[in-house]
Amino acid sequence: MHFPPWLWYSAITVLAWGVVGLLQKLSTNHISAESSLIWLVVGFLVLEPLLYPGSALFHYSGWNLTWALLSGVLNALGAWALFAALKSGGKASIVAPLTALYPLVVIMLVPFVLHESITRLQGVGVVCALIAVVLLSA
Repeated sequence: MHFPPWLWYSAITVLAWGVVGLLQKLSTNHISAESSLIWLVVGFLVLEPLLYPGSALFHYSGWNLTWALLSGVLNALGAWALFAALKSGGKASIVAPLTALYPLVVIMLVPFVLHESITRLQGVGVVCALIAVVLLSA
């Protein structure tokens, strides 16, 4: 059976971010959310040359670079807020799954921004995710 490349990348994401949830709690047990964010950025910088050895970093249009920059800023803000939630006493078993619901925001925005339709099954998935949050926080 042949799996498309996006499925492999998605599996790597699930595994990496699954371990990250544990590591983030371990780090915020001992250092501040701000320091954790700095070390997150250092981690990005260490990995970057391995993933992007090319030299065409600014080869893209201004709008595309703007979207990428905004993505980075919001990613950093979200990471900081996650670290702060863990540092302020949030349990990793609740905070990590709760913050992992960010795709719900994507699902709500794509019809308006990207003009993609949401299926009934995806809507049921959203409801199940919301129920899961309630059950996790009980």
